[in-house]
Amino acid sequence: MKTVLVFITDGFADWEASYVTPELNKAGTGYHVKTIAIDNEPKRSMGGLTVLPDYSLQEFPSALDLAMLIIPGGTGWREEKNHQAKKVVDYCLGKNIPVAAICDATTFLGENGFLDEHKHTGNTLAYLQEGAPHYRGEEHYLNEQSVSDGCLITANGSATLEFSRDILRKLNVLEGKELNEWYDIFKNGYIKS
Repeated sequence: MKTVLVFITDGFADWEASYVTPELNKAGTGYHVKTIAIDNEPKRSMGGLTVLPDYSLQEFPSALDLAMLIIPGGTGWREEKNHQAKKVVDYCLGKNIPVAAICDATTFLGENGFLDEHKHTGNTLAYLQEGAPHYRGEEHYLNEQSVSDGCLITANGSATLEFSRDILRKLNVLEGKELNEWYDIFKNGYIKS
């Protein structure tokens, strides 16, 4: 079974991975979801949920059969200590393992050069430029809800469903009509006829 890692920080935006993780963790998908953080200390989400990470960066299991790294946004990405996550992103992209980041996690990617050569989005271009002084990917920025380019998926903070849809498509969990129906149910409350 392949693992999907969700990188959590204190103040992580718990809703930004909440649509996709149950779908990935379902029996029969071939995936299971685990969490990773900079250390083994419990992390408290913006919504007040306390999560004990499965792994810390110090025990990052490079032998793990890793399928994807998902990085929710939240208040923690402006803290320098959380930029240690660069180690896992480097590992994943170096091995062509997809990385999916949303909201302020895209700002973290921009600050560390991961968006410079890929089509991407974020909260806004101005927000990225302000929050990530080392960001140099302006020419690849797309004003869209979610963008998938090679091994990188990025989304703005209002695009949890679009972000989830791109992840489910990338990992071949849902596709075609089934994926469209899944999206319609959560986006519109019904399946379009």
